[in-house]
Parts: sequence; C-alpha cells; structure tokens
Amino acid sequence: MEYELIKTFRFEAAHSLPNVPPDHKCRRLHGHGYRIDIHVTGQPDPHTGWVVDFGEIKRIVGDILDNDLDHRNLNDVAGLENATSEVLAKYLWDRITPELPTLSAITVWESDTSRCTIRP
Repeated sequence: MEYELIKTFRFEAAHSLPNVPPDHKCRRLHGHGYRIDIHVTGQPDPHTGWVVDFGEIKRIVGDILDNDLDHRNLNDVAGLENATSEVLAKYLWDRITPELPTLSAITVWESDTSRCTIRP
C-alpha cells in the first residue's frame, strides 16, 4: 500500500504573460489568489507512523512562498519571466525536490476552475 499526503498553501501574486498575442487579456498585469497542493508519496515510518511530518512540508514550501512569491509580481522573479501555471509548477518542483525527495506532484491552482499538475 502506498500513501499520499497533500498539504495545501495559498499566496497572492500578480503576473502577466508576455508571450501571448498583444490583445490577449492575460498579457495585461493581473493577479491571482494561488493555491498550491504539495503531494508527497511513500510508506509511513514504523516508529512515527507518518510518511513525512506536515510541519516539514510547511517549513520547506512556506519559506519559498513567503520569501520569494507572495505579494510579488512573478515576472520579476528569476525563472518566472513568463509565469504561466506550468512554468510556476516547474519552478516550485525544482526548488522543493532537493529538500523533499518524496515529492510526487504539485498542483498550481490559479483559480477555482483552472489548475496545472506536474509529476515526475
């Protein structure tokens, strides 16, 4: 049996999409209340009973969101010059995986109806 933990985070940020046609609405600066779901997969440790401490996920991901992304123009962040949900998911994957090797997926929600999921 495999277990999947999911920890959800939220942050606010602005962005624009410079690579879409000039008349596309997303080319204009706009903002989102992003939701990020961090998926971790594995077996529970026999002693602790958990796959990973939710607090450890919060420490790793919270630092990135709070220090680098929250209340920023994402286009100003190195690597997010074209801050689509797909680019943001890959940015987060590359930043989180070194500290959380059991990461199995990240879902970036830019609205209640639009999301992107990245998996290895």
